[in-house]
Order: sequence, then structure tokens, then C-alpha cells
Amino acid sequence: MTLSHTPDSRQQILEVFDNQFPQRDYVIETICPEFTSVCPKTGQPDFGELEFRYIADEKCVELKSLKFYLQSYRNDGIFYENVTNTIVNDLVAVLNPRWIELKAKFSPRGGISTNVTVEWKQGDPIS
Repeated sequence: MTLSHTPDSRQQILEVFDNQFPQRDYVIETICPEFTSVCPKTGQPDFGELEFRYIADEKCVELKSLKFYLQSYRNDGIFYENVTNTIVNDLVAVLNPRWIELKAKFSPRGGISTNVTVEWKQGDPIS
């Protein structure tokens, strides 16, 4: 299974708005309980819950665009580790937050469940 979006086209889905309190550190937490993608080895659907936590700098992510962004993975074959890191990279690219953490909790398949946590802070490289 191949990806239907390029990284740049996917980032363009994400919209941002100005943080009205950039002088203050506060945590924004967004939970997306219905993330789906496809296992690139088996073609079977993968289901997961994504928990985003970030400290905004100048920009915040607009939630409707985040929903559409996440839905763009629905038919893409991508490993858990890859999708979690890719999502963080894309959010860092459009938001440049002070700090961001994504916990991706994938539903059991074949008796095994997997959680992937990615953390990034300003000053870290974007891979």
C-alpha cells in the first residue's frame, strides 16, 4: 500500500491561528479517539487514539483542519512508529511549538497492542 499524500500536501491541510497568550506557557491537550490508517504489511486497518499535548509559541492548530489532516491517513499504509513521528514533524513544521508530545495508543491486533510516544521541544532537530 502506498501513501496518497506527499508530506508537503499533508502539511497544507493544517491551519493555524495566532496564540493570544504567547507570553504564557500553558498546555493544550487534544484527544482524537478515532484515528485510522492501514498496516503496510497486511493491508488490515489500524485503529488508535491520539493524545496531543503542546505548549504553543506564536501559533495554535485549528481543530477542524487537524481532523481533516488525521483523516488523510485513513487509507495509507504506514507503520505506527512512522505515522506518529510524521504527525509530530508536520505539527512542528506549521506550529513551531515550545514543546509537543504525541501519545499514539493503537488498538490490539493479533493480541498485541502498541503505544508510541514522541516528544519534541524547541531546539531539537526536526527529522
